Amino acid sequence: MIKFFPLKGKVALLTLAASIAGFGAGTAAFAQLQPQAGLTKYVDPYIGTGFHGHVFLGANVPFGAVQLGPTELGPAKGKDGWDWCSGYHISDNNIVGFQHMHLSGTGIGDLGDVSIMPTTGLVKVMKGTYEDVESGYASPFSHDDETARAGYYAVKLKRYNIGVKLTATKRVGFHEYTFPKSDQSHIIIDLQQGIGWDRPVKTYIKQINDTTIAGYRYSAGWAKDQRIYFTALLSKPIKNFAVYDTTASKPGTALEGVKVKGVLNFKTTAGEKIYIKVGISPVSIENAAANIKAELPEWNFNKTVAGADAAWNKELQKVQLKTADESKKKVFYTAFYHTMIAPSVFNDYNGDYWGTDKKVHRNEGFNNLTTFSLWDTYRGANPLFTVLHPERVSDVINSFLAIYKQQGSLPVWHLMGNETYCMVGYSAVPIVADAILKGYKGFDINLAYEAMKTTAMQDIRGTNFVKKQGFIPADSTAESVSMGLEYAVADWSLAQVSRKLGKQDDYAYFSKRGQYYKNYFDPKAGFMRGRLSETAWRTPYNPFTSIHEHGDFTEGNGWQYTFMVPQDVEGLIKLLGGDKGFNQKLDSLFIAKGDMGARASNDISGLIGQYAHGNEPSHHVTYMYAYSGQPWKTAEKVRYIMKNFYTTKPDGIIGNEDVGQMSSWYVFSSLGFYPVNPANGNYVFGSPLFDEASIKLPGGKSMRVVTRNNSDQNIYIQKVMLNGKAYPKSYITHTDLMQGGELVFEMGSKPSATWGTALQDRPYSAKM
Repeated sequence: MIKFFPLKGKVALLTLAASIAGFGAGTAAFAQLQPQAGLTKYVDPYIGTGFHGHVFLGANVPFGAVQLGPTELGPAKGKDGWDWCSGYHISDNNIVGFQHMHLSGTGIGDLGDVSIMPTTGLVKVMKGTYEDVESGYASPFSHDDETARAGYYAVKLKRYNIGVKLTATKRVGFHEYTFPKSDQSHIIIDLQQGIGWDRPVKTYIKQINDTTIAGYRYSAGWAKDQRIYFTALLSKPIKNFAVYDTTASKPGTALEGVKVKGVLNFKTTAGEKIYIKVGISPVSIENAAANIKAELPEWNFNKTVAGADAAWNKELQKVQLKTADESKKKVFYTAFYHTMIAPSVFNDYNGDYWGTDKKVHRNEGFNNLTTFSLWDTYRGANPLFTVLHPERVSDVINSFLAIYKQQGSLPVWHLMGNETYCMVGYSAVPIVADAILKGYKGFDINLAYEAMKTTAMQDIRGTNFVKKQGFIPADSTAESVSMGLEYAVADWSLAQVSRKLGKQDDYAYFSKRGQYYKNYFDPKAGFMRGRLSETAWRTPYNPFTSIHEHGDFTEGNGWQYTFMVPQDVEGLIKLLGGDKGFNQKLDSLFIAKGDMGARASNDISGLIGQYAHGNEPSHHVTYMYAYSGQPWKTAEKVRYIMKNFYTTKPDGIIGNEDVGQMSSWYVFSSLGFYPVNPANGNYVFGSPLFDEASIKLPGGKSMRVVTRNNSDQNIYIQKVMLNGKAYPKSYITHTDLMQGGELVFEMGSKPSATWGTALQDRPYSAKM
């Protein structure tokens, strides 16, 4: 049977193979939403470019090494440039160049490598200032003259009347510049420019022939020793090439220094287009050139744009949606898009990559990746990989294991071959544990276990205190409570792997460490707090106060971190007085009002009372009600957050995107479930947003999620059916989800008094 569903403003044909038939032998063929053409039309890269979203805006392909986009001049001197961590903020209207590498959603700025800027007129080799834009080469632009979509970016530089179009492959940026008539047309390659903390250390540029420029850029910043090589091929011969050291012109056509620039000079006719293909490599100039030859041998710009669009559409097709509200599709597919900007490919087309050990590694047999914001992504983004990108899980784990072999521990926050040790905990451990516990293959499980255990047994960042006394003294280590709570999550995860592998002594030991969160809980205060000794707590104490960087909490306060126990919610419920006491405390979190103080982090955003959705430690908290028998409260909070904290506007992400985690929460939650515990393979139900969603799974399977009686008022789950049978549980296991079939939610406008409330139907941390 064929059905027609009207879409707002258009009519789209969606074919349904309606064969909902017998459920014998536990299997069935279910109606599936068919692939929809052009899902990239729902992606709006401007979402998150306002407020504190910090998202990348520009041209790239899923998980590509190249993120080619505009970098702006930024705010006035002395003003806070924090919101320009990605190089772009919707409030700005001055561009200083088009750079090939950007971060997305981070709280620290870096990269911005190989900056290219087309200009006309007198040559200027400094970018200029906010107060005097024309002192340099920066150009004003209007957002009315700007276009951004998945895999494509375009803008007009008002100062020069130059049209800019950008697209990309995995390792190659493709530029199209449309010049006016001029005897003084230029393309500036500025190796001084970077973003945020980034500063050049050694740079080099040379002209190879009249259409080829190459070089490298070594820089220090968040990544202490970053190295990137490039080769640029031009469609038009260069009239002449000049090199500069900072602002000083130097003789010749090659130069090495700290702040090297190259200026390519041309004579152009009105409307003349110059194309540039820029290959990047972490290994060599030669590899950068080889990447171009392998990925972009042609000069067909429009074909490359179409290829980038197809690459994005292929990934987006993994989830098919049915809803009458097109704006919800826009939010969803943009969120899904944001989850695939990183981790980024960090090897060349031939497989070469630059390791943490400062050596070139060849023929490793996997795709090496970088940009691992693990403190953020272990909560939701990495579990999302196990559902929607299972083919990439082994690359993630193998990249971790390569880092382990090279630096002696699993990554913390890894960036371009560098360990930054940013954020607390060792969050790679639950990610590796999750992959093992879900049965993923393609990596050495014994090496993975060794890496997890070695990482957990090191003596850095407070782990010596954890091993010796079960908590980190507040006067020994900054952010001690957050650090200790994160260690407990990871140690619990490691314990589960120990049990799976039959290592009983390790299971007992790490299970005990997984309970050390209790050592930070003060029963008299009723909160997690900094501890000085077995008998003394840090005073004075205010659960509202948050002291950025030097307090007891990481980007948070006592209210928020009291619930940072996703690995043992049952244990936390007992600490807080059972179901009744826990629910009262959790209710209070969402209404508590208090001053976090002048030294609180800007990352604490998206507040509902003291719940902070704009920062990752809160992301599991709304789903904790399911553990205490009140799943309808999860539904209320989740629907409120999806409606108010994720919108189609530039400020439509309530906090830093954090390399996909903020958006992963939405992708999961809008489909109806979320992994509270990042490594036990259970997804807790919330309040599904779409009438239908079809999730593509391995082996040709799919899970069709149907939400009946769905509306903005009918937010409460009344009952659930899985493959035609009543399903009373308020969660689904990874195993059942990946089997595919049909998951049906019956919704209503009032909470159900019975669904999901019985003890046996509630989520659990671990089967005993």
